[in-house]
Amino acid sequence: MTIQLTERQELIIKIVQDQGPITGEEIADLIGLTRATLRPDLALLTKSGLLEARPKVGYYYTGKSLSSKLSEEIKKLKVKDFKAIPAVVSDKSSVYDVIVALFVQDVGTIYIVSEGGILEGVVSRKDLLKIALGQVDIHKIPITVVMTRMPNIISTTPEESLLAAAQKLINHEIDSLPVVRPVTVEGRERLEVIGRVTKTTITKAFVELGADKLIQRGERP
Repeated sequence: MTIQLTERQELIIKIVQDQGPITGEEIADLIGLTRATLRPDLALLTKSGLLEARPKVGYYYTGKSLSSKLSEEIKKLKVKDFKAIPAVVSDKSSVYDVIVALFVQDVGTIYIVSEGGILEGVVSRKDLLKIALGQVDIHKIPITVVMTRMPNIISTTPEESLLAAAQKLINHEIDSLPVVRPVTVEGRERLEVIGRVTKTTITKAFVELGADKLIQRGERP
């Protein structure tokens, strides 16, 4: 997303670059406008991170571009703020049960959990399609035969950045990540499933971020 500044805003930045630190009144005099007229422009430029203001000193240029500011905002996004409800089934389920659950919940990947929501495995539509096309009775085959098991499951945590989670999805060519937290079960450290992050999650988050930036400029997304 490219954010365009107005000609006046670009002129303000140029003045601050050349003469900063400089007060709002001095900027207004150079442009030939009142300080009140420039107040919205200065507020936007300061909020966007392009300029900073210090009391009794004035405005100065930060050296940041709009793209670098947006990059900083993206890096601040956390998984915990965007995670969705996890799609899970019991590890006692049959392949048939999981196929039904997958379509009922309308997901591409489903997590297999034991008692207490402990992550045991993961299956995708592709995994289920392969077994369903074989000459087997899917009502009798336990899902544990088909699932990818721990520790071969790529996961994320609530505090991980959404950008890092997105990178995992790309690097491992998968559609979703279970959001997990460590718990101790019978003296062993296990992972409890508390959410999921998907490619759709990432897309929605970045669309929301872009819309917020446009709203800050008084535009409609």
